[in-house]
Amino acid sequence: MDADRIYDFLDHTLDVTHFDDLGERYQGKVRDTYRRDGELVLVTTDRISSFDHILKQTIPFKGQILNRTAAYFFDATADIVPNHVRDVPDPNVTIATACDALPVEFVMRGYLAGQAWRLYDAGQRSISGVSLPDGLRQNSPLPDPILTPATKAEEGHDENISRGEAIERGIIDAATFDQCAAYARALYERGAEMASERDLILVDTKYEFGRTPDGSIVLIDEVHTPDCSRYFYADGYEERLAADEPQRQLSKEFVRDWLRDNGFTGQPDQTMPDLPDALRVRVTERYIELYEQLTGTAFDADEHPDPRQRIREALGLT
Repeated sequence: MDADRIYDFLDHTLDVTHFDDLGERYQGKVRDTYRRDGELVLVTTDRISSFDHILKQTIPFKGQILNRTAAYFFDATADIVPNHVRDVPDPNVTIATACDALPVEFVMRGYLAGQAWRLYDAGQRSISGVSLPDGLRQNSPLPDPILTPATKAEEGHDENISRGEAIERGIIDAATFDQCAAYARALYERGAEMASERDLILVDTKYEFGRTPDGSIVLIDEVHTPDCSRYFYADGYEERLAADEPQRQLSKEFVRDWLRDNGFTGQPDQTMPDLPDALRVRVTERYIELYEQLTGTAFDADEHPDPRQRIREALGLT
């Protein structure tokens, strides 16, 4: 999809939904979730968040790309851990089993990047109870992939937490934590293998789990998408690392970089800048690029001029 075509859809994005006949509604940063009869209807919108804030502008086709990418990886990892997906009736919609989300995010890191690097560069040598050696460089591989859990905050930033702290504070029990940790490590290994096959490096990612009414633990939310994962291009990685140059990456980190450059990091006294249309188009291009690179298939956008009506038809709503 060329940039001119993306520009045509800047005013036809899915920013928010209000499907009253779908049941109880909860609005997250990106998804509108409806609960009905033991299932969830997850509508992935074109909203984009950064620094724990929803940005004012939307990104054309982002919801379709995220939902399709998540569906692809849910299917590709179902042999490792069961997931909540029941059906994907529309490019923006996933119907899932309703379950109680566990209050811990399981963040896997194979490389020293993002928040982990910023903490390390500031002198911190322990993240979520995991010790790191001296002498590491930004974007360098860690001796072994590490799990750095975090609590999920209702507002503001998530909090890094160790296994011991999470159990001691009664946030999660030991057996559940250990089972999810094992799942997270296996999922990261699979994701890294799949990325490598597509000439990418899975730098870090997060996993969320829930408990179904029968007590089973399942993978929920999303998996290995650009909203929850960071990818580097494998081509040129070693040369850039040796030269201390920024890595070429496929993630939304460049949106965070743009916001930082424009004076916004989510602090209360800061004004959120508007995303220029050219940047919105570029973000769409990057999301499409990641989808195609990861899946090996072309992104075929559904260009319905009214995505809400299309969703209503797909769900059989009046």
